[in-house]
Amino acid sequence: MSWGTELWDQFDNLEKHTQWGIEVLEKYIKFVKERAEIEINYAKQLRNLSKKYQTKKNSKEEEESKYTSCKAFQNTMNEMNDYAGQHEVISENMTSMIMAELTRFVQELKQERKSHFHEGRKAQQHIETCWKQLESSKRRFERDCKEADRAQQYFERMDADINVTKADVEKARQQAQIRHQMADDSKGDYSSVLQKFNHEQQEHYHTHIPTIFQKLQDLEERRITRLGDSLKTYAEIDRQVIPIIGKCLDGITKAAESINSKQDSQTVVESFKSGFEPPGDIDFEDFTQSMKRTVSDTSLTNNRADVKSDPKTPGKSRGKLWPFIKKNKGATPEDFSNLPPEQRRKKLQQKVDELNKDLQKEIDQRDALTKMKDVYMKNPQMGDPASVAQKLIEIGSNIEKLRVEVQKFEGWLAEVEGRLPARNDNSRRQSALYETQNTAPVNNCAQDRESPDGSYTEDQSQETEVKVTPTEFDDDFDDEEPLSTIGSCKALYPFDGENEGTISVAEGEILNVIEEDKGDGWTRIRRNEEEEGYVPTSYIEVYLDKTAKGAKTYI
Repeated sequence: MSWGTELWDQFDNLEKHTQWGIEVLEKYIKFVKERAEIEINYAKQLRNLSKKYQTKKNSKEEEESKYTSCKAFQNTMNEMNDYAGQHEVISENMTSMIMAELTRFVQELKQERKSHFHEGRKAQQHIETCWKQLESSKRRFERDCKEADRAQQYFERMDADINVTKADVEKARQQAQIRHQMADDSKGDYSSVLQKFNHEQQEHYHTHIPTIFQKLQDLEERRITRLGDSLKTYAEIDRQVIPIIGKCLDGITKAAESINSKQDSQTVVESFKSGFEPPGDIDFEDFTQSMKRTVSDTSLTNNRADVKSDPKTPGKSRGKLWPFIKKNKGATPEDFSNLPPEQRRKKLQQKVDELNKDLQKEIDQRDALTKMKDVYMKNPQMGDPASVAQKLIEIGSNIEKLRVEVQKFEGWLAEVEGRLPARNDNSRRQSALYETQNTAPVNNCAQDRESPDGSYTEDQSQETEVKVTPTEFDDDFDDEEPLSTIGSCKALYPFDGENEGTISVAEGEILNVIEEDKGDGWTRIRRNEEEEGYVPTSYIEVYLDKTAKGAKTYI
């Protein structure tokens, strides 16, 4: 079915229809453009979301990433980042494979359509011109025939009139002949123009217009076919990324399946295990008899953990939170002495590994530069050996510094490992030793006393002593009766006393002792009636009054 034969008289309607078809194609291009923008914006938002929840380096989150659940979550973020990449691919392919191609195609269609309709208008104008020529020739022939008829009638009247001279009759006869000749000429011209118009009209409606309309039909069919192909491409672009998106989703599923609750529980143990042994039984203290206090070798801080003890009993202190349980407000010591033994060991081991790694890098760099220097010395044209010498000196200095650091940390590590009890699966973390994860343990324990240089010294004469939990803290100090003085002490070193419950002292200062060291490495002293607190026992020299109540008798 051809437009040229079926729609020979629908030039204007075909012009409107083909214009509408191009507008439909442009509308589809606009749709694809907006879809591509949605995809690229969605991909950008997904990437930003993934980046937002990615583990930050050198942060607490990086420490938490050792748990399988956290690793699974981070793997999910990585998969979402790849997922976003597939939406970027969709946007790029739709822009290049559909938008760009169709935009060029539309421009070609517009140009071709314009050319066809320009040709059609020219054909119409030509046939209209031929029609006007035919009409003009027809009117002239009609006019000449009428003029010839009037001239003939005039001649006949003149010829019948006896009063008209012969000359006038002859003149009328000649005029009639002229008009007849003109009518004959007009007739011939009209016949010729008519024959020509019929030929042109035949060509116009059976050749020119059908050819132009057929081209327009081909153009429209190509437009429709191209739109269908583009819709297939549109679907195929999405379909191509589905396997990759499926792999991303499979990766998320795999990450979820990798979560191991038992392993995470074990990681918690490894992260917070202190290395201390659980406390033993507390010996019964009989207050009904006048006798000196005795403390079990494994007791908890000699009655300091006894909540609700008799506040009226002189020399006794109700349970208090030990100063070294409080959060350390100062900087972390270089030897991590603020940590419990097990955690300190891990930190020191990690530091040793890092230093060894840095040391190996420096050694490798030194070896490479040494080889380069040897090459320069053998082949001076390749380089100046002196340019490498200064760098070798710097690297040698760095190596020596790193070795000193390694030895220092290895010494601390050996000290901690020699002091820790055997680590096995049956050892349990002391649950009452520290506060929540935001509270860092500070300073000393029975195995680890703080010395003036900030490191630990071991006292084998004392058993491991356990600190009381923060829940046993009693904020009401005002109700306690003051402890009696049991001796004096001299400060051997200055002590800042920054932690809660401690007191600052100056070197050489003489103070009163009101409670001796119970095996925790701390001695309670008093400067005056209102100022008292704990100081490290290793910082002072104690002179006990053996006759004072509460003082131990040493044998």
